[in-house]
Amino acid sequence: MTPDFKHSPVAVAQQLLGWTLLVDGVGGVIVETEAYDVDDAASHSFKGPTARNGTMFGPPGRAYVYLSYGLHWCLNFVCREKGHGAAVLLRALEPTHGMDVMSERRRTTQPRLLASGPGRIGQALGINKALDGLALDRPPFELLVPTKAVEIASGARIGITKAAELRWRFGVAGSPFLSRRFD
Repeated sequence: MTPDFKHSPVAVAQQLLGWTLLVDGVGGVIVETEAYDVDDAASHSFKGPTARNGTMFGPPGRAYVYLSYGLHWCLNFVCREKGHGAAVLLRALEPTHGMDVMSERRRTTQPRLLASGPGRIGQALGINKALDGLALDRPPFELLVPTKAVEIASGARIGITKAAELRWRFGVAGSPFLSRRFD
């Protein structure tokens, strides 16, 4: 069972909270996400398909991976219908599986620092360009159904200047693993 990626990125971003994401058995509970849609000036898809963002226009339920600032691989989940150009950025996980592997990759044993931020998630889970376009319902990915309901907080997205007024950042209220607290 996987989330229904055919909905809007705002809906999917909220729906993903509480799901457990594993990549080759390493990962944790999704505690923070951000939504990006084709008519959103902050979205990679805003100006149409390119070699970099082409996966965003592919079928829903796929990984969209890009390199941020030339340093960090970021993982997104493509939503809506094929050709639309929408995705959800994973911003933070609560580490639960393969913490020794994540600690080695991140060079820290502090659980909060393993996957609290998109770049940290990429490093902790071993995300790279080879995963771009892969289906999220097949290895190396595994999505596990939430074991409990979560209270959702929302706020402004982080690190953008365009469409900054959109409150499309979502998180598990009170989680100590968020990349940044909600106001």
